[in-house]
Amino acid sequence: MSEVAHVVKIGIADMNVVKAPNLIRTCGLGSCVGVVVYDLGREIAGMAHVMLPDSSLSKVDEVNVAKYADTAVGALIQRVIRAGGRTNFLKAKLAGGAQMFQFRSASTDIMRIGPRNVEAVHEQLRRFNVPIVAEDVGGNSGRTIEFNPKTGMLLIRTVNQGVREI
Repeated sequence: MSEVAHVVKIGIADMNVVKAPNLIRTCGLGSCVGVVVYDLGREIAGMAHVMLPDSSLSKVDEVNVAKYADTAVGALIQRVIRAGGRTNFLKAKLAGGAQMFQFRSASTDIMRIGPRNVEAVHEQLRRFNVPIVAEDVGGNSGRTIEFNPKTGMLLIRTVNQGVREI
């Protein structure tokens, strides 16, 4: 008899790690980016719900590492390794980073949170030599994502666009 899978839910500016048969999910990805780092051979995956690109934007002394791309990606990789993931086998998938609001002066960088989040996550994954094997980023619709560490599939539900797997 197989184990019953549980879905571990990740909140905004949160992260966690699961092992198969459990799944990991986050909702409400608008400009936020959902980052999944996994070792398929070990059936381990971690997910972070990144809100902002850079922790230097923080107004508090004690930074929530899951909130910022520059701190979340490294912390997530470490958690996956501590759970049994192997550095040389890690891969990444990501979704989100939408431009949720249209501004007349779209050139103002501060309003480009979604694209800046995606760029920051890419930069950190490159820094840690974790290849991105698939992504569903940009656009202007919210997403919910769910990752299965047994199959390596990322299920993406996009508002008004249905469901796809990457």
